[in-house]
Amino acid sequence: MLPLRQLFLNHVGQTSTTPLMLEIASAEGVYMTTTDGKKIIDLISGIGVSNVGHRHPKVLAAIEQQLGKYLHLMVYGELVQSPQVLLAKRLVQTLPPTLDNVYFVNSGSEAIEGALKLAKRFTRKSEIIYFENSYHGSSHGALSIMGNEYFKQAYRPLLPDTRMIRLNELDDLEYISQKTACVVLETIQGEAGVRIPSAGYMTALATRCKETNTLLVLDEIQTGFGRTGRFWAFEHFGICPDILVCAKGMGGGMPIGAFISSKEMMNSLSENPVLGHITTFGGHPVSCAASLAVIEVIVNDQLLKDISDKEALFHQLLKHPKIKNIRSVGLMMAVEFESYAVLKKIIDKAIALGVLTDWFLHCDNSMRIAPPLTITIAEIEFACAKILHAIDADDCL
Repeated sequence: MLPLRQLFLNHVGQTSTTPLMLEIASAEGVYMTTTDGKKIIDLISGIGVSNVGHRHPKVLAAIEQQLGKYLHLMVYGELVQSPQVLLAKRLVQTLPPTLDNVYFVNSGSEAIEGALKLAKRFTRKSEIIYFENSYHGSSHGALSIMGNEYFKQAYRPLLPDTRMIRLNELDDLEYISQKTACVVLETIQGEAGVRIPSAGYMTALATRCKETNTLLVLDEIQTGFGRTGRFWAFEHFGICPDILVCAKGMGGGMPIGAFISSKEMMNSLSENPVLGHITTFGGHPVSCAASLAVIEVIVNDQLLKDISDKEALFHQLLKHPKIKNIRSVGLMMAVEFESYAVLKKIIDKAIALGVLTDWFLHCDNSMRIAPPLTITIAEIEFACAKILHAIDADDCL
């Protein structure tokens, strides 16, 4: 039989011509282990997924317990399934009272699709406003509100009646009007390279949305579940969305996402037409059981209390003339270099040294650092030493 790597290239749909080609045998905590026994510290958490680390014991226990009961039973929304109900109840306990109704799906992109439909259905308006350099997923609707033409141009025509505005530009808020169904914003822009709205801007945005009867949709696919040092990143800004979208870190490694709103708003999907949004596997009981365990680990193990200290340590250790800037909120960080050409050599060298990092889709001269929230001080020190070694390597100069 052909080697697994060749079978991967032959039969698994490829997303680029240069995949990393790391062959992973196992993963635990902050480490992945290759088939030849090499340990690699995962500084990107599977792109914001493994917030509580790979294969957290409490998440595994919840999965195993649910496996002993049932797997998929019925298309979403028809049967009362305790993992869905208990997770929905626990999620709303982390949120303001107006966000009391959860619709479970399979991924962040699907959650965005549901949120867009909900906004249009509830408001009876069609215009959607999004932001320059935004990223919300790759499905058709999500791609329509991506703020980078390079990734969109091959798939046009996309959704009509969309408009792009700029983050932190108060003048652009004038484009939000009575005809706008919703404004969709990543609470912290991820693929733009960790771009942070000002508190004043977020207040002005929320005010403008209320003035124009426009729904504010906050995308917390990357930022939710503790990534920024708060359970939800919008808590940093003192505002509340009308619709909240989450996924990634939600499932502890299992596929799950959700869009969350008020019961009044969500009920608009249940009539005229009935089944206004449906999903076969959304809210899979095993994924919901895993997600409930993730919340309990974050809360009971007090994972958020040390996030700011860990963030500060990365800033303290990652000092080098080639590092131009570090943007961060909690353990969501972008380390900026001169160019993609410089950064790519450093990323490749770091992987060879046992540290996995990455770059950003809309900011390819910045290194992504988003480790599991469980990362220790010693592991941060190890990872940063390896990154600095990679920067100083002869072939990276």
